[in-house]
Amino acid sequence: MALIDTYGRRINYLRLSVTDRCNMRCSYCMPAQGVAKLEHKEMLSYEELYRAASACVAQGIEKIRVTGGEPLVRRGIVDFLGRLSAIPGLKELVLTTNGLLLDELAQPLRQAGVARLNISLDSLRADTFARITRGADLYRVLSGIAAAQEAGFGPLKINMVVMRGVNDQEILDFAALTLDHPFTVRFIEYMPTLQDEGWGAQSMPGSEILARIAERYPLLPLVNSEMAGPARNYKIQGAAGAIGIITPVSGHFCESCNRIRITATGRVRGCLFSDQGMDLKPLLASDDPGPLHEALSRIVTQKPGRHHIAEEGAEQAVVNMSRIGG
Repeated sequence: MALIDTYGRRINYLRLSVTDRCNMRCSYCMPAQGVAKLEHKEMLSYEELYRAASACVAQGIEKIRVTGGEPLVRRGIVDFLGRLSAIPGLKELVLTTNGLLLDELAQPLRQAGVARLNISLDSLRADTFARITRGADLYRVLSGIAAAQEAGFGPLKINMVVMRGVNDQEILDFAALTLDHPFTVRFIEYMPTLQDEGWGAQSMPGSEILARIAERYPLLPLVNSEMAGPARNYKIQGAAGAIGIITPVSGHFCESCNRIRITATGRVRGCLFSDQGMDLKPLLASDDPGPLHEALSRIVTQKPGRHHIAEEGAEQAVVNMSRIGG
């Protein structure tokens, strides 16, 4: 079975947020004062999350990425991931994490059936990292990355949100990580998620990021796999790893978007920057799977052709990344 939207895109990728909680407070993800936490009764139970995921796979979803907040802070997450990985028809279960808890959980995650990890890391300098995350310990994340490698995870994806004047001077340092390590380091344009009127000053276009790297290193383009994410991938000649450029602002990849999202509260969305969505929670309480399947098909049908966040005069939506899962 396949989910095809009205623009001919095959939707085979679900981002599933399991919690709004996080053990970091990254400046681009949440305001300085923090965000009001959901009550436990507002969040989907593991059983509801499993039913939602199973319905998506039955409809044609082949890849699930588990996100948060920080998914590893939710109690019982490893057992839940083990259940998800066993859903018949699911081809790939992956997880995005900030890495703080990987030192102790990397091996259990691997045993639970998680195929790959994306690790958010916005600086290799302890002081800059602490400033971006409002106090987190860089060395715990680096230890978690080492633990993930030791646990046998395939090539790790390291995600860096590039912010002009904050961490852009480290672009070449991150690119150099791929020389000796089989990492895919992905440089992501800074996006307006908190209604920050000055966001444009910090957002560096992917073309500029790529040009900076190309000035130092010869780059070879790579071909994406069918279920790959939105990155345009390159390889430094002779390097062990690869480089990805993700351009949600300057060169939106909407025409090839293959994903839907389910939030921690059970709202399904076709686009990160669209307020259109449906509440699946009442449907998950029913024994009849029909309405749930119909709702998923409807959200795919209603999936917008593209977002308009970078257009002059466009209304900027508040995107609560800790609940939607990015």
